[in-house]
Formats: sequence, structure tokens, C-alpha cells
Amino acid sequence: MNPDTSEFAIVDSASALIGSLEQAPAASSARIPSRPLTRLSEQVRSLEGERMLAVRDSWRALWSSRALVWIAGVGTLLTFGFGPVRNAFNPPGVTKGFGWFGDLLAAPAARWDSAWYLVIAHYGYRPELGSFKAARTAFFPLYPLGLRALSTSGLPPVLAGVLLSSLAFALALYGIHRLSTLELATSARVSLPRPQAREVARLAVMVMAFAPMAFFFSAVYSESLYLALSVGVFWSARHGRWGAVGVLGALAGATRSAGVVLALPAVILYLYGPREDRRPDFPRARRLAPRYRLRRDVLWLGLVPVGLALYVGCLGLSGGDALMPFHAQGVWGRHFAGPYLGAWDGIKAAFDGARQLLSMQRHHIYFAIAAGGPFVNAGHNMMLLAFLLAAVPAVVGVLRMLPLAYGAYVLAALALPLSYPVTQQPLMSLPRFLVVLFPLSIWSGAWLAARPRAQIPVLAISAALMTFFAGQFVTWHWVA
Repeated sequence: MNPDTSEFAIVDSASALIGSLEQAPAASSARIPSRPLTRLSEQVRSLEGERMLAVRDSWRALWSSRALVWIAGVGTLLTFGFGPVRNAFNPPGVTKGFGWFGDLLAAPAARWDSAWYLVIAHYGYRPELGSFKAARTAFFPLYPLGLRALSTSGLPPVLAGVLLSSLAFALALYGIHRLSTLELATSARVSLPRPQAREVARLAVMVMAFAPMAFFFSAVYSESLYLALSVGVFWSARHGRWGAVGVLGALAGATRSAGVVLALPAVILYLYGPREDRRPDFPRARRLAPRYRLRRDVLWLGLVPVGLALYVGCLGLSGGDALMPFHAQGVWGRHFAGPYLGAWDGIKAAFDGARQLLSMQRHHIYFAIAAGGPFVNAGHNMMLLAFLLAAVPAVVGVLRMLPLAYGAYVLAALALPLSYPVTQQPLMSLPRFLVVLFPLSIWSGAWLAARPRAQIPVLAISAALMTFFAGQFVTWHWVA
């Protein structure tokens, strides 16, 4: 039995049982073979057990990590105060104005880009105003639409955002758990016993929930929604539900600009697998030859770019520029430097940042300065490079351990931040791009499962970093 035929073994067992029942005479007292029925019932119980285990592990990771985020955020404000807004986009009544206690509770969820999402949810994009409102179009519409839908029920917008983000994050954690168990128990590259695969899944969920940038998953940001949709695309593709792949991919494309890259892993899983819905048509195919023949259901994959197409189409029909979401990136100084060459710019910026800090002077600047002062920008550039360097072994691990589609997805998703750097901070927002790449968490869970002594220290350090960055976030310090 191999990963591509494991599910068919269940079907064959059930068919054998039905056949034996049909052949038995109605009045016969002959014994009915019980082994197929027993095997099938055990597999059903195992499946139900995996679902309940995924719910339990995901819920524990969800509530404990979210409690830590709010404790860290509120505790920071009570200790240091709210701090200046630091020239951020923050219209009155959007992230504050709820009373002292309300502002305190809203702070861990509503800072920086949250204001953009809340304004779009209330006022829309207004593309007819041209460049005056062009910055809004960099924030894709599905998340603001969800905010608006929940707000119409009477919920305050910030609370609606927290509920939307938290619910999406809960679904994402559950999907990561199930997907980790599936891949590591049936993968041709790494086939672990079920108990070990479940332990990897538990650790993968913990790594995701307590990642240094995981506080964004309960903030009024689109990270959690995109994460849930991307996990859903992979789960549906692994089970051959191509209609769901197309719909979820289209929704992801309407959530973030990187959503359209989900078409790449979907195509790879369709042609090369592994798949749970049917056996390979060409099981001995080599190199680039597809293992599965094209069928009509491949047409569903054409839906993946539809979300992005509808968004830009609506902007164009509303009197604006259809390409405005891509031009809006220029507001933050993004420019094309060549495929993945932004990584080199990030290395140089971090090196210059180290020189700036070691020089102990503010008058001579070694790099293009942004808002915040030379020491602040130097620290940011060094931190961003640290995230990039930490991601390198994880990306290599994903390419070696998981099916090809996972590694291809990670590399394609990183093409945007690493090919379009920001002048002042070439790797700006890279930690947020990394935190939604769930294959990295699956590999991290497998790495920790093989090193039990490292589990508590690594998770503790990650949680401490999340606490620190959450405190920075609530006091209007730019994090990522």
C-alpha cells in the first residue's frame, strides 16, 4: 500500500463486505465474516479521533496564545501608556474613542493597517477620487467586506474584526493540524506512524499560534483570513475537491495580492499529487511527466485568478485605474529590483544598520533613512534580516520533507517581498509574509518533534518574542 492507494483500500474493504452479504442466503445461519467490518469501523473511529484531537489541540493553542497577546498588550499600555500615534493613518473614532477601558481592550487589535481596513469597510475605496485615495487599493476587499457584513449586525467594527480574524485563525489551526497528520503519515518522502504524525501536527499548531508575529492573527488584519483560505486550498486539492479549490483560491486572491500564487501548488497537486481521490494514471512517470491525466475538473482551477480579476475590474468600472492596487505599492516605496534580489538589498541594509549602531552617531547616515531616526531604522533592518536568515533552513526543510507543491508555494509567495523591496527598509513586512506560510510551521513542528529537549525552550522564546512585538504594536511602534 502507498500514499496514493491508502484510501482505496478502505473502499475495497467496504466493497468486499457488501459482496459477502449479498452472496449469503437469506435463511442461512452461516457466519458473516467480521474482519472487513471490524477494519472499516476501526478506520472510521480513527478518523473521528483525529478530528477531535485536531479540535482539542487547535483550541488550546488558540485561547492560550490569544490570552497572552491581550495580556501583553494591555499590560504594556498600563505600564507605559498609549504613546504617540507616530504619524500613522488613524482617523478619529477608528481605533480609539471607545472610552478609556474600550481603547485599552481595542489596542491589541487595532493599530496601523487596521485603520485602513476599518475605513474601507465603512467608506469603500472611492476610486473616482484618483490618486487622493489610491493608497486604499493596496488593501484587498474580502476582509473589509467581512468587516462590513459583521458590522451591519450591530457589532462595533473593531469587535467585528477581532471575531472575524479569530474565527479564521481557529479554522486555519484546525486545517494545519489535519494537513500535517495527512502529509506526514502518508507522504512518500516522510512516512511516520500515526502517533508521531499527530505529535508533529500538535507542535506545528503551537509554532503557528505562538510565532513572533502571530499577534496579527487576532488583529484587524487580513493575515488570519488568508491563512485559513490557503490551508483550505491545499486540503481540498489533496482530496480532489477541485471546485472548492477554485472558490477558495478566488477568495484568497481577493484577500491579498499573493493569493493568486495558490494556483501554482493547485496545478502541481493536480498533475503530480499526492492525491487522495484517485490512483495515479501514470504511477511510474519520471521527472516532469505528469502522474495524473487531465480531466474536466481541471477547469475549476481557472477560478483561482477570478478574485483578483473581479477586484481590479470593479475598480476600473467605478471610474478608477484597474491597475491601481499595484501602483499603490509605490506609496510605500516598493520597486522592482529583480527576482529575489531584494534579499541582497536587505543584507546590505542590515550591514549598514550594524555600522550605524556601532558608530554611535546620528549625524552621518549610512543608508536611506525613513521615519523614526537612524538607530530605529538600523534596528529594523537588522531584525528583518534575522527573520530572513531564520526562514532559510525552514524553506530548505519544506523542499526536502513535504511534497513539491508546498515548497513551490513558499518560493512563489516569497517572490513578492523579495523582488519588490522598499528603499528605506528592503525587507519591510517580510515577517508578516512569512508567518502565513504554514508549510514552514509544519516543518518546524517536525523539527521539534525530533528534538524533544528543544520544544519548551524554542516555544518559550517564540512566545516571548510575540509578547515583545505585541507590546511594540499597541504603543504604535512599527513592527512589520
